Order: sequence, then structure tokens, then C-alpha cells
Amino acid sequence: MSTQLRPTDVKRLNRQWRRRTEGRIALIAESISQPFNLGSILRTCSTFGVDTIWLTGNTADTTHPGVGKTALGTERKLTLHRLRSSSDAANAARAEGLRVVAIELTNDATPLHETPLHNDICLAVGAEDHGCSPTLLAAADATSYIPQIGRVGSLNVAVAAAIAIAETRRREWDPTATATPQDTANTATTR
Repeated sequence: MSTQLRPTDVKRLNRQWRRRTEGRIALIAESISQPFNLGSILRTCSTFGVDTIWLTGNTADTTHPGVGKTALGTERKLTLHRLRSSSDAANAARAEGLRVVAIELTNDATPLHETPLHNDICLAVGAEDHGCSPTLLAAADATSYIPQIGRVGSLNVAVAAAIAIAETRRREWDPTATATPQDTANTATTR
């Protein structure tokens, strides 16, 4: 019979996963104007060990009470930078050796499960209503989308960010995952 883990057991379990984690993940959050969405994104980032988040556009202020209500204090565990433009954020990510992958439905995007996500990655998500701006898409190194088969054609931005972050980490933890030739080339140029 399954029982919930006690807090000490949860800490022990999480420590085991941290030992298996080497890759860096960062995030660009562009014009996430709804505080509850931003709070949820921050909590997901903290949970999966995202290093840095660049906030651009009209992204909600992290001190807004709605952010705190969903982030539950996790925003204090993250490195947050507010930059004027998304292209500045993409340049900052690349300067730190990260490959920028925008999560967006575009004509040249690859499915998330086929997108090279090994090594150090900066995912980028955009506004609730309009997604990533043309500026952010132009600044990204690649674009990826989350395949959907239902009658609704899009996801809430916080859910999309969580799926993309979880998939990026899963690739690192999956012993059967293999790096693509593009991943290998990225390692040679960014490290």
C-alpha cells in the first residue's frame, strides 16, 4: 500500500535527483502579465533547478501579492533579472553559454520531444494572449512547440513552461536519451 512520504523522505529523494543533475536550465519570461501565471512559473523553475530567469516586456512585478500567492516564496531562491528587451535577455543567456529555445507555435518549430535540449538551455515563453514576440523569436536559436491533439489549440503559459522545463530535465535524467549531432556541436561551441 502506498503512503505519502514524510518531509525527511522527500528531502532524501530530492537529494538523489540533484546528484544526477548537471545541466543548467534558464528561462526568459516575456510579457507574462498575469501575476498568478508568473508565480506558478517561478515555483516550477525553483522545483526543477532553473538557475536564472530573465523577465522582459510587461511581465508582472515579482513583488505583486498574486505572484507570491502562487510562488509560495520560491521567487527568493531564484536569480531574477529584469531587462528592457527580449533580445537583450537572449544575448545575456548566450553570453552565459546557454542555447535559447523559444516555446511557440511557428511554421518552423520542431516538436518538443524532437528538439535538442541537452547541455545548457534557456527556454523562452511569451505573453498569455500572443505568445513570444517577433523580437524574441528572431533572437532565439531554435523554436519548439508542444504537440496537442485535443480540441483546444494552446496551453496556459504556466503549464507550457512547466512541460518544457520538465521535458528538458527528463532528457538529462533519461539514461536511454542520446545526444543528437547538433547537441554535440553545441557542447563544443558553448563550453
